Amino acid sequence: MSATLGALLRQLQPDWTVSVFERLDAAAAESSDPWNNAGTGHSALCELNYSPQNADGSVDVSKAIDINERFQVSRQFWASAVDTGVLDDPAGFINPIPHVSFVHGADNVEYLRKRYEALAPHPLFRGMEYIDTPDEFAKRLPLMAKGRDFSDPIALNWTDGGTDIDFGALTKQLLAYIGRSGGEIAFGTEVRDLDKQSDGSWNVTVRNLRTYQSRTINAKFVFVGAGGGALPLLQKSGIKEAKGFGGFPISGQFLRSTNPDLIAAHEAKVYGKAAVGAPPMSVPHLDTRVINGKKGLLFGPYAGWTPKFLKDGSNADLFKSIKPNNIGSLIGVGLTEMGLTKYLISELLKSQNGKVGVLEEFLPRADGRDWELITAGQRVQVIRRKGAGGVLEFGTAVISAQDGTIAGLLGASPGASTCVTAMLDVMQRCFPREYADWTPQLQQMIPSLGQKLSENQALFQEVWDWTSKTLKLDEATATTQEDALGFAQVR
Repeated sequence: MSATLGALLRQLQPDWTVSVFERLDAAAAESSDPWNNAGTGHSALCELNYSPQNADGSVDVSKAIDINERFQVSRQFWASAVDTGVLDDPAGFINPIPHVSFVHGADNVEYLRKRYEALAPHPLFRGMEYIDTPDEFAKRLPLMAKGRDFSDPIALNWTDGGTDIDFGALTKQLLAYIGRSGGEIAFGTEVRDLDKQSDGSWNVTVRNLRTYQSRTINAKFVFVGAGGGALPLLQKSGIKEAKGFGGFPISGQFLRSTNPDLIAAHEAKVYGKAAVGAPPMSVPHLDTRVINGKKGLLFGPYAGWTPKFLKDGSNADLFKSIKPNNIGSLIGVGLTEMGLTKYLISELLKSQNGKVGVLEEFLPRADGRDWELITAGQRVQVIRRKGAGGVLEFGTAVISAQDGTIAGLLGASPGASTCVTAMLDVMQRCFPREYADWTPQLQQMIPSLGQKLSENQALFQEVWDWTSKTLKLDEATATTQEDALGFAQVR
């Protein structure tokens, strides 16, 4: 998020000074590291939690369309950045991978059919296929078909136009641009304090963690994009907009395959349904990854718990974040989220064999010897004040001061996939006068800015073809206008 905002500002306002402070000694070493997340370009092609089933049995696809719209904005910015040299070879951070929804059981198959019927005719979900035959399932997903009892009905929603994204590589390329265009990038430097000045600016106190020397930078605008570390910094700022917010940390784990034959036999991101009563973050998925040009395979996520707000954080993080203005929110969530508590306890009690047992839903012949358990990035879910209590939110939230001098980002998925939309939101809130002057240049970067691609099929076709070619995704994703109007059903 911070790298995206910095890269945007360096292009739009090159006369401004931009400084980036990173606590760790490397870029993207927390949640953006490619092994700390699943690398899914979240576009709602396969994530079933974005298309819930209503009480009457219909499927609500409004959130799926919204998420896809926002991902298309990111694609356009990345393609423009490649065209202008801001980003290097796109294959270093984005690669075409089919996105697949997978269910089994008669009721779930019926749900997936309804989801397909609701999404497939939509321009943003063109090319989606519905598959419910064992032969075609085995052809598309041979690894998942081995040993499967097909007397239990199965179904897939299959879309070739998905992507795998190395957000770590993308972040590094954006930061490299900020640096070579005149910005300051300081690693091993921790922001210790934020003090508002009488003229509206901020004194930002930072400390070099190697030399232990501190310095103060005066900034007219501050963006806090510190992942799980954002909440404590926003609390230090004292802005009223951050009051009442809390954070609930949840750690993640994945099983990563160590067997090259398994890795070679699977090429898709396959998302299932979360167990009944489990939170959206628990949606199981078997993911092909492309990192440094090499394929990988992971399965998860498995939730854990730690009071740390960052993977490289402190066990005191959660307790330090408890303030008089948010304790009511925290208590309210504690009383209402018993399902989440039970889920986390069950996850913590799972053995390695138990985790492999969950994998067997996807790979009936899973062998624990082919997998290693890795710890992923730390997520801090947003707790927002609601009445006298609070509510736990699974998503991202932009917080900005009324005077626009400081903003920050809280939350998790879909996160990085919609980073450009989130940062445009920050810019509109915090630079309303400048934003009007920036709009023509932004429209060159993002041709659909201010429009809904879901309502303009010709424009969507144009930007899809452009981004697919520029990002080198066209071989797997290019379709004709006729394809965009149709959809396929394999039965």
